[in-house]
Amino acid sequence: MPTSVVRQLVVQPISVEAFRPFGQVIFASPDGARFGPDDAQLCLDRGIPRFYIMRLHQRGRQFSRITRHRQCTQCLGSLEGKDWLIAVAPPSELDQPELEAIAAFHIPGTCFIKLNLGTWHAGPYFDQDTVDFYNLELSDTNLIDHQTHDFRQSHGIQFELVG
Repeated sequence: MPTSVVRQLVVQPISVEAFRPFGQVIFASPDGARFGPDDAQLCLDRGIPRFYIMRLHQRGRQFSRITRHRQCTQCLGSLEGKDWLIAVAPPSELDQPELEAIAAFHIPGTCFIKLNLGTWHAGPYFDQDTVDFYNLELSDTNLIDHQTHDFRQSHGIQFELVG
């Protein structure tokens, strides 16, 4: 494995405005509220939707690989109110995200995120031993719609989420 330089990404608190280039932040709404722009604007019409709970084990806060899905939006949220982190970059026509466009967010366990079509993402990351996440995507997303870029191979760097 090639050696790499570690580039730190400062984690910022998530907000609707800060996350807009990457997707949506979805907070609780009153029961019976009508569908509107604050609800997840989903694109799941290119296959069979899959909603499942995935159990992830703690793997630190460093990454060199970042992935995107161009055929569907993806929703992620933690169960049990656990906070977590994610790194993202906006969708683009390039085969890799722009280094300067990568941002990192702290996501409280009181909301979930919807990633726009083609949003690059690395994570979820967290400090607990394990966290269960609900995940909404297509049933074959990880088989046919999973483009990954490795910055260690292309640029000799990896990222570390700090803060």
